[in-house]
Amino acid sequence: MRIRPGQVQEKLKPPNAERRVHVTCEQLPLHCPLPDAYLWNSHPKVYLPIEATGRAVCPYCGTLYILVDES
Repeated sequence: MRIRPGQVQEKLKPPNAERRVHVTCEQLPLHCPLPDAYLWNSHPKVYLPIEATGRAVCPYCGTLYILVDES
């Protein structure tokens, strides 16, 4: 059986399952939904400006993203 990207076999997270998400600088530029979520049953990908304030809210799903310093 061939496993294709986006299939259940990949154990991807449901979209917008978490309403508060911590992200690191390695994940920038930030977009919602994140790469480990299904895109086909979520909202369109939207890039979020988080660098200036350290916080961003997705206008589609309301998920709060918080930039954390992992140094």
